[in-house]
Amino acid sequence: MAQQAGLPLTGQQKGNYILSITIIGIFFFIFGFVTWLNSVLIPFLKIACEKNNFESYFVAFAFYISYFVMAIPSSFVLHKTGFKNGMSLGLVLMAIGALIFIPAAYSRMYGLFLTGLFVQGTGLAVLQTASNPYVTILGPLESAAKRISIMGICNKIAGVISPLILGAIVLKGMDRYDKTLLDAMDEMAKITMLNELAGRIILPYIIMAIVLVVLAILLRFSALPDIDTDKEDETTSSANMGKTSIFQFPQLVLGVVAIFVYVGVEVVAVDTIINYGKAQGFSFELSKFFASYTLVAMVLGYIIGIITIPKYLKQEKALMISAWMGIIFGVLAIFAAGMHYQTTFSFSLAGFPMTLPFDLSVFFIALLGLANAIMWPAIWPLAIDGLGRFTKIGSSLLIMAIAGGALLPLLYGRMVDLFSPQQAYWILIPCYMFIFYYAMSGHKLRSWK
Repeated sequence: MAQQAGLPLTGQQKGNYILSITIIGIFFFIFGFVTWLNSVLIPFLKIACEKNNFESYFVAFAFYISYFVMAIPSSFVLHKTGFKNGMSLGLVLMAIGALIFIPAAYSRMYGLFLTGLFVQGTGLAVLQTASNPYVTILGPLESAAKRISIMGICNKIAGVISPLILGAIVLKGMDRYDKTLLDAMDEMAKITMLNELAGRIILPYIIMAIVLVVLAILLRFSALPDIDTDKEDETTSSANMGKTSIFQFPQLVLGVVAIFVYVGVEVVAVDTIINYGKAQGFSFELSKFFASYTLVAMVLGYIIGIITIPKYLKQEKALMISAWMGIIFGVLAIFAAGMHYQTTFSFSLAGFPMTLPFDLSVFFIALLGLANAIMWPAIWPLAIDGLGRFTKIGSSLLIMAIAGGALLPLLYGRMVDLFSPQQAYWILIPCYMFIFYYAMSGHKLRSWK
């Protein structure tokens, strides 16, 4: 199924290639739609379940830690079921996770919400463990970043849409649920209001569960071809003949760390920005747009990647530039926070009045989306280059590294409680510095000696 560099595709191969890319693109859209809902769930559940900043970021922790826990089991599942059946199973697991939100909303049990998020993350771990090697192996390695960038556009367009849809439903009128106002109420009135708020989440997640089950059925009977990375390995590199452990590949091990910190900074940039906008003085009605700003910047970054890689920029060079952008935007966001420059822009879109907020510091946080866009597409192929028969387990380790999205937002939330929302963004800088190191020299290592 994989296409070797320099060899043209036959007519049948081209048809299979387009079909496979289209189906995988649909799944990346699903990844994005579900994943980036967390940017809305964090402020929503913080109020509905009465949590502080640190506790509220367990939403991201529960979702992303599932990748760490389930990535290796996912590789074994895919080995037994094949990639296509495994992805169908992943969609079903995501549907189950969505349905867990129903009793969670009725009981307002934070732990039950987190359980649902963990199950959804488990389903996504299966899907991602299968789909990312698909995209990399389907064509030449040197254009892998371009293919993953196309998938990233599907992912982030969904991410632009999903916070707006869920935010319009669950964040509407949220400012009247301010903690000071709630604490001033008698206990029964407070419980009634919070129960009403929690109930808003039920219908969207019922619809989500239905859609996921339908997609699982359609995938099961689709013409998506399977791939066999074990057979592909034998002609990949004779240098791997004497290797017995995945940890003998420095490019993979350092790539795992790079993915860990990259996903961490990406999730921080998206999932904290609504609360950060609120801290900057915007209402929830306006700050709900900020997560979409970041994801729009990521879409722009992916488009740039598709145009420039590999024709004008090598993957590693693009990664170096992106890391520098992350450092610059992160520092500017921290120092711009003291300027308190904010405004809103009102205009008409298709006859509907629109008011979009703007804040200089939030703007630089949103621009981190531009810096982050190329990182996954560039790191992934550099990390699995030359793994051969170790590709599946290597991919699983890279999926495990998505746990960076679980731990770094949690650390950010703790720093917010200790310092301030803007000073907490200092955690981004060393992460981008490591990514720069990996782009410059870490990915070139083929031995620890």
